[in-house]
Order: sequence, then C-alpha cells, then structure tokens
Amino acid sequence: MSKTATIRTRIEPNLKTEVEDILAQLGLTASETVHMLYRQIKLQRGLPFDVRIPNALTARTLTASKTGKNVKRFGSKKELFADLGL
Repeated sequence: MSKTATIRTRIEPNLKTEVEDILAQLGLTASETVHMLYRQIKLQRGLPFDVRIPNALTARTLTASKTGKNVKRFGSKKELFADLGL
C-alpha cells in the first residue's frame, strides 16, 4: 500500500529535539515512530498505554517526588537493595 497521507502537527522545539535525540538512539525517525503508534492503535483499538488523570494520592506523591520530599537516594544498587531488605 502506498504511503500518500500526511500528518502535520506543531510541537515545542525543545521537546521535538529531545525526543528525536532519544529516537535516534533507538534507531528510529519521528515518522517511523508515528507509523508504529498508528499501527498499535489499530491493533489494540485504542491507545497502547494508559492515559488518565491521577487520583489525589498519586498526584500528591508525584508532586512531592518532583520537589524531592520523602525521596530516598542511594549511591549504588547495593545500598538500594540493602534498604529494601534484599
């Protein structure tokens, strides 16, 4: 099947650059990524990932972690595992 349909969208320049850098590391172009997304939407008959508004607890937790509240930091995996009792 020939590829003749076009999609145009506006996006923030910095977001575009950052995402395209990541895609390049994965060996993908933006066009290939959009094609894969469309294929997955067709196969799954919806978005291939959850899109929802977080509940109040999740929203508070995300906000706290972004500001560094109640976040544990570890210098190594070994320290993390020890803290988890593993």
